[in-house]
Amino acid sequence: MEIIGYIASILIGLSLGMIGSGGSILTVPVLVYLMHVNPSLATTSSLFIVGTTSLIGGLRAYSKELVDFKAVTVFGIPSIVTIFITRHFILPELRDMHFTVGSIIVSRDVFLMIVFAILMLAASFSMIINSRAETGDDIQRQIATSHKGWLLLLLGLLVGIVTGFLGAGGGFLIIPSLVLFLKLPMKTAIGTSLFIIAINSLLGFLFSLKQFEYNWTILIVFTVLAIVGIFIGGKLAEKVPNTSLRKGFGWFVLVMAVYIFIKELFLK
Repeated sequence: MEIIGYIASILIGLSLGMIGSGGSILTVPVLVYLMHVNPSLATTSSLFIVGTTSLIGGLRAYSKELVDFKAVTVFGIPSIVTIFITRHFILPELRDMHFTVGSIIVSRDVFLMIVFAILMLAASFSMIINSRAETGDDIQRQIATSHKGWLLLLLGLLVGIVTGFLGAGGGFLIIPSLVLFLKLPMKTAIGTSLFIIAINSLLGFLFSLKQFEYNWTILIVFTVLAIVGIFIGGKLAEKVPNTSLRKGFGWFVLVMAVYIFIKELFLK
């Protein structure tokens, strides 16, 4: 099973390289079910794997001038704050949280995953339904930034909370925000998303570094293979039109959201 897990790590990098997201959504289940890593440890380990892989992908995108650092700043600063608050103060207080809905007992983890899936559904519909042509016009971007800056700030805070609670880089929220609000072309949104994910994930990992003992062999091998995948995914993404990438990303997130709903509600 471990060999399949290592093969899956290449696919994780492929997902990050092509659509700038999906790394954490795929990494945690692979670590838990194929590499037999404890779920809590897997959540934190995924931050290292996805963060390092995304950083390499982000640097590659930067070399091709496909990173908007203004957007990195807008998302990065508020998300760093909420990651720290979530992992150090909120998460430890909610470890034993549970409540009932009718006869169903809902644990903290199930509740968080359902919220996660609802956010993913909203993001996927936005990307699939919005079929307007993208534009790279700087004036339009400036107008979008000035009118939507407060919303992007709130989204940055939300991304940090998601990263803190779930060990997810937040690309499924970041990319729709960059495309729909900042009017970034999809390929620029992907490169920008990788930088934001790298910052969020690596800081989230550092904030939790002393809480676990890590299997560094798995972490390093997994990360190296994911980096191979992100280079392959980046090359493939260069050949696909922006609009196709955007809709493909939307459908990918939709499928993952449906999977989470089914798994958490019906496969327990």
